[in-house]
Amino acid sequence: MNSTLVLIQCNDQMGLVSRIAEVIFAQKLNIDSMREFVDESQSLFFARLECSGAESDEAFLCDELTKKLPGGAVVTVNPTSPKKIAVLVTKEYHCLGDILIRNFFQPKDIKVSCVIGNHTDLKSFTDGFSVPFYHISNKNKAREVFEKEMSEILEKYEPDYLVLAKFMQILSTEFVAKYANRIINIHHSFLPAFAGGRPYRQAFERGVKLIGATAHFVTQHLDEGPIITQQTIKIDHTYTVDEMVKAGQEVEKAVLNKAISLVSQDKVFTNGNKTIVFE
Repeated sequence: MNSTLVLIQCNDQMGLVSRIAEVIFAQKLNIDSMREFVDESQSLFFARLECSGAESDEAFLCDELTKKLPGGAVVTVNPTSPKKIAVLVTKEYHCLGDILIRNFFQPKDIKVSCVIGNHTDLKSFTDGFSVPFYHISNKNKAREVFEKEMSEILEKYEPDYLVLAKFMQILSTEFVAKYANRIINIHHSFLPAFAGGRPYRQAFERGVKLIGATAHFVTQHLDEGPIITQQTIKIDHTYTVDEMVKAGQEVEKAVLNKAISLVSQDKVFTNGNKTIVFE
């Protein structure tokens, strides 16, 4: 039994579900799961269908669906899997460690093509998983030169996504534009609270009773991109900044892992500065 995944994004109209089902049936496919959402404020329709049945002609199915949908519809049939990712790091190991372990034990979901670090601290750790590590120093170097060197490496691997696993650098607008909606960042706060640098210090000084982490797509606006997933944990007045950091690292790993999982299974659609997530 073959499986077929269909992703649809288009303007909303009456009868879309019926038209989609008609095309799927004509291809001798059965709809095992269909998740849909309509953004009424913008009259946009989003759908994710898991189908089974006879082996389908992907290009033909895509064309047939597109004919039945409003103009400008974006239809994807059987997107690439596993997703190739490149991981950008600085010195902290906890998020990278989670990604490399998952890459080792769950190769059907993701393939870590390479790791790029602006320090060498995580090289030996990465080498232990037989993943290529590239050190590109940004010390005393213009940002455009640093990013050009990164781009040259990334072009060799053609990753589907870049994951900033505690990569403590701000990327230029030009670099982000090259990978629009393809750069995933983990920020150590429950955004929009405490954006920018030193969020745990900010949270400590504010006396919060919850801390959290946010995985989001990177845009030209710092820590303001479409949010993929978030999580919080309770703390209290006894926590020092260091204790908050330690507790927060567990949340960061969980949230980034979840975001990568959702994206790798094509369960995330971007809609302006928001996401539609079909969990």
